[in-house]
Amino acid sequence: MATAYAPHFIRSENVAADVTTSSSPSPVTMVQDELKKIAAYKAVEFVESGMVVGLGTGSTAKHAVDRIGELIQQGILTDIIGIPTSIKTQEQALSVNIPLSDLETHPVIDLAIDGADEVDPDLNLVKGRGGSLLREKMIEFASKRFVVIVDESKLVDHIGGSGLAMPVEVVPFCWKFTAQRLELLFEEADCVAKLRICPKTGDPFVTDNSNYTIDLYFKKSIGDLKAAGDAILRLPGVVEHGLFVDMATTVIIAGDGGVTVKNKS
Repeated sequence: MATAYAPHFIRSENVAADVTTSSSPSPVTMVQDELKKIAAYKAVEFVESGMVVGLGTGSTAKHAVDRIGELIQQGILTDIIGIPTSIKTQEQALSVNIPLSDLETHPVIDLAIDGADEVDPDLNLVKGRGGSLLREKMIEFASKRFVVIVDESKLVDHIGGSGLAMPVEVVPFCWKFTAQRLELLFEEADCVAKLRICPKTGDPFVTDNSNYTIDLYFKKSIGDLKAAGDAILRLPGVVEHGLFVDMATTVIIAGDGGVTVKNKS
């Protein structure tokens, strides 16, 4: 296995059993990017030579991709094949000499590593604020093990609890109509639907799949997540949503007090 970067203060939890082994807090308050790096390096310890690995997208997953490339360069990891979840990750992986392939060639992935925008107590996720939710979901759904890496700021009591966006990828055709239908669907949660805009150009954000993203903002809980996800997908014009329900097998959380590893039983 890969050499650890993370500090020794690590604890582990089984979500169903709620068993925790505590650790001593760190004497130094770390900045968010340092916490992301710690979580990412810990996740890479699960990578073994010969694996097909799903490579996530985003500021946290970037550290994992760099680390895998570093270990390949050192000869510690061999015969690794990466499956990138975005064009950006593909470019990054190639820059650090990770051999790449695709789902058609490797329909079963040994391990996927990616970040998340929200994590609830049952390890359900919101993903896609980076704009890559469709490819992320396809690759992570095909993975035997899906390891999620976050800093503690991403933990929420319930999905939508951060007050930030839950993304939905939609076709550009009549996107306003689709946005209105999404708002009506979650009317009881006081949902507001907004088209994602590129700050630099003022144009709609376009995904790697040439689609638009509608960001949903909730003021209240949306209730049953599986039912909510199914209802979103039934709307014509919707491609995929950012609810990742019962997909994560392990969540690694880095905080000032150390690293917590939560496993889905």
